[in-house]
Amino acid sequence: MREPHKSINHSLIEDAQAFVVATAMCALGLLFLTHLGLITGQTAGLAVLLSYVSGWSLGIVFFVVNVPFWVLAWFRMGPRFTIKSAVAVAMLSLMIEILPWTIELGDLNPPIGAFLAGASIGLGLVVLFRHGASLGGIGVVALMVQERTNFPAGWVQLAFDAVLFLAASTVLPFYLIVWSLLGAVVVNLIVAVNHRHDRYIAR
Repeated sequence: MREPHKSINHSLIEDAQAFVVATAMCALGLLFLTHLGLITGQTAGLAVLLSYVSGWSLGIVFFVVNVPFWVLAWFRMGPRFTIKSAVAVAMLSLMIEILPWTIELGDLNPPIGAFLAGASIGLGLVVLFRHGASLGGIGVVALMVQERTNFPAGWVQLAFDAVLFLAASTVLPFYLIVWSLLGAVVVNLIVAVNHRHDRYIAR
C-alpha cells in the first residue's frame, strides 16, 4: 500500500518562475486564438468574446472580468490562493498586451493553431494549479468543486465552456466555433489528465 504523501510548499523563487512560464504560455495560446478569430473556454474565453464584441483591449477585459471571482476565492479558497491567482491574472493581462508587440504571426492553419493554442493554455493552467493558483473565474469554481467532491476540475470547466460556446455561436461563424471547440477540448483534457491530487501534492 502506498504511504500518504505530505504536501509541501513551493518557494517564492519556484512560484515566480512558474508564474512567468505559465502566463507566457497562456498568453501565447491566446495570441494564436485571437489571430485566427477563435475563442477559448473558461473566463479567458468570455473575455475574448467580450473583446470581440466591444472592441476593448483583451488584457483589460480579462482583468476586469476576473475581479468579482477574487471575492469568492478569498472566502472559499483562502488568502494565499487568492493572492497568487490575482498575481497570475495581472501577469497574464500584462503578457496579453506585450506579446503582440514581440511576435508577428503570418498564415496559421486554423486546426493546427487551435490545437497549439489549446496545448499552450492547458499546460500553462496545469503549472499554475500545481503552484496553488489559477487564472481566476471559472477556474476558481472548478477547483472548489474538485476540492469538495473530487470531481475533476477539467470537466467542470467543460460544462461552462458548453454554455460559452453556445453564446459565441450567435456572434462567430460556425467554422470558427468548430475550431475553437477543438482548442477548448485540448485545454480541458490536459487539465483533467494532469491535474490530480494523487499525482502532485505541492502548493
